[in-house]
Amino acid sequence: MNLAEIPLIDQHAHNLLRPEVAVGYPYAAAFTEGYDPEIINYHVRHTFFYRRSLREIAAFLECEAQEAAIVARRDSLGLEQLTRMYFSAANLEAIYLDDGLQPETILPLSWHEKLIAVQRILRLEVLAEQLIPQINDFETFVQTFNSELDPLPSGVVAFKSIACYRTGLNIQPVTEEVAATHFYNLKQQLQNQPLRLTDKPLIDFLLQQALLIAAKYRLPVQLHTGYGDPDLDLRLANPLYLRQLLESPQYRDAPLVLLHASYPYMQQAGYLASVYPQVYLDFGLAIPFLSVSGMRETIRQLLELTPTSKLMYSSDAHSIPELYYLGAKWGRQILGEVLEQAIEDCDITVSEASAIATAILRENALALYK
Repeated sequence: MNLAEIPLIDQHAHNLLRPEVAVGYPYAAAFTEGYDPEIINYHVRHTFFYRRSLREIAAFLECEAQEAAIVARRDSLGLEQLTRMYFSAANLEAIYLDDGLQPETILPLSWHEKLIAVQRILRLEVLAEQLIPQINDFETFVQTFNSELDPLPSGVVAFKSIACYRTGLNIQPVTEEVAATHFYNLKQQLQNQPLRLTDKPLIDFLLQQALLIAAKYRLPVQLHTGYGDPDLDLRLANPLYLRQLLESPQYRDAPLVLLHASYPYMQQAGYLASVYPQVYLDFGLAIPFLSVSGMRETIRQLLELTPTSKLMYSSDAHSIPELYYLGAKWGRQILGEVLEQAIEDCDITVSEASAIATAILRENALALYK
């Protein structure tokens, strides 16, 4: 199936790096979730993803398939022209940006809006980290946190939580009294340094405050699930830990988008999407970071149980515009291959496959995010 003509809604991605920051950012670092210098400066160049991507990028930029030649070609084009080229080649209609990833290093949403339609995803933990140092009273803090979310800020189409990174997905009910105790303990520990929120009761409490607001507006809440950088404990990134939230009736109207195919927990994520009406999935990061066979197996496993009305495209692109292009190229190609196999298996018809592709690549996101 050739899906190149279907415009993409990239429902989860991140801002590009500011040029002055990118100068000190090794090009190979964009091709790994690791951040150890030995990984970035050596091992990542021996991954299937890096080697495949270098050939694809070189072919697109019409230069030698060597990192130095690609970097030189990029520099000659400049970031804005380079990004325009990649966005155009990716046939992107809109991108939904989580601007909470290293906010001090990235270009603002307004820069991206010059090139494409942009919607904002508000990262909850970043909001909390901004407010806690400024407010001494817990009740005032909670009121301020909630007022930043309700009414919904202009341009925000979803909330996002990285609870998975900080404390895992086993989100539990937390009383205001317990949350207040942890808030005051945290305040005592602050020493005029940037706050990195890692307190589980406080994270769980704030996420559930946000879910109540999201349920009020039927606003999607994106959750990091599955693999990522070494900051998370992959054992606690299994979406099956979310049962407490999924069984809580007060959050039923808040759609939960499990990001990154929950890799390597694809079948578990697919099961949740098949039995809980509020659960949706995407396959960004897994595509394009895995091998070709790995990407194919990821989408195949997601679709074993997942209703096709609940699966969405994203790139999880960040830092460099190449990742938008690579995600689009392989998202379309692998989805087409899996759907072709499903036709051969008699799971679906040719006409159904075409409708499913359009739904996954754009229509499901447009419907969910309204």
